[in-house]
Amino acid sequence: MSAASYRRRAAGVVSALILAVCGPLTVSSAAQAQAPVPTDTAVTPAAARSKHSVVTWGASADRQGAGPADRSYRLIVRTSVGGTNMRIRLSNAFGDHPVTFANAYAGLQKQGAELVHGSNRKLSFGGAASVTVPAGKTVLSDPLPGKLAAQSNLVVSLYVTGAQGPTTGHGMAMQTNYATAGNHAAEEGAANWTDPMGTWYWLDAVDVETSTAVSSVVALGDSITDGWASTTDGNRRWPDYLARRLQAASGTTVKGVANEGISGNKVLADGAGEAALNRLQRDVLSQPGVSTVFLFEGINDIKAHTGVTVDDMIAGYQQIIDRAHTAGKCVVGATVMPFKGWYEYDDASEAVRQGVNDWIRNSGALDAVTDFDKITRNPYEQQRILPFFDGGDHLHPNDKGMQAMADAVDLKALGCRATGGSATARD
Repeated sequence: MSAASYRRRAAGVVSALILAVCGPLTVSSAAQAQAPVPTDTAVTPAAARSKHSVVTWGASADRQGAGPADRSYRLIVRTSVGGTNMRIRLSNAFGDHPVTFANAYAGLQKQGAELVHGSNRKLSFGGAASVTVPAGKTVLSDPLPGKLAAQSNLVVSLYVTGAQGPTTGHGMAMQTNYATAGNHAAEEGAANWTDPMGTWYWLDAVDVETSTAVSSVVALGDSITDGWASTTDGNRRWPDYLARRLQAASGTTVKGVANEGISGNKVLADGAGEAALNRLQRDVLSQPGVSTVFLFEGINDIKAHTGVTVDDMIAGYQQIIDRAHTAGKCVVGATVMPFKGWYEYDDASEAVRQGVNDWIRNSGALDAVTDFDKITRNPYEQQRILPFFDGGDHLHPNDKGMQAMADAVDLKALGCRATGGSATARD
């Protein structure tokens, strides 16, 4: 189906949202304290089908520096969709030694490294308090009974032992996290958390259980999606603004957003993180409850002057689209934004950008298109980002630019589903 025909069908779609998940993650509430621990008790088929797991937060894993043993990490993430039975995913994808998580807790942020009193709850893995993850592997925690609200500042505290060699994490969190020597994961106070840091270590996804009518979108991108030039600790990346729009909207069942951007990332070549083609399965398709992939990459391939052509970029995009469709996902694409004034800009790279954008807009290969180029460019010099949106380097948008990008996304276009290699509007 062409992008134009998809948009015509999607314009008439009205979807009902049934989601009642507003209780905090806390042991102090009566409802939370009485929430049953999941068991092997049989349930009816209808009940089993009424809920599923949906990713509520994500960050692309990459290779980081050596991690010291016997250290605790306090990691702060912002949820998108709310639900129950929260799980975390811990990744040792880029490690070359096993790593042991001796303790893991989840609570709610009060301020800085301090947690809301009574909110910090112990996580388990296969019923055990600790888990050792082999090199190259990931692990999911057991579901944590109770509710986790949308737009919460979730705090995951890990006590890590036996770490050696390269670690796995997300280097540009745009979020202040904390670390300390020794085992302090269970503590709710901030006194011992003396080492602020800007990286998420090991934690690469959080999911919740909610209605099967509800799904998530994954933003596959580079530093613009990762949030560079947005306000640290402000959750002002464009996927954050999109998540807030989706929560407020009544006409879509897409409610979750996972940000899988990596600064410097390319579609075709490894470098700053594995290429989008190589990380698609781990960072996007493996996430639960995903209906839609939002593809917004290419500027780093284009400006690198490695001889990448329009045809090269199209071939890479087409592989991502085909693999996502085969996995039953809708693919929404965005045009590559202007970057004149950035030190790598020249006429040759601009010509490739224009050719790529022409294909994105007009090929019909994507299920829908968001024109970030049109939204952010200077109307008087269209090779440049609008000064009002410029984060200062002529490539990355500021908070206002990030919000404008999110506002440009047609929420109905995110609510498609892929069937047999093509996407259609949700019924």
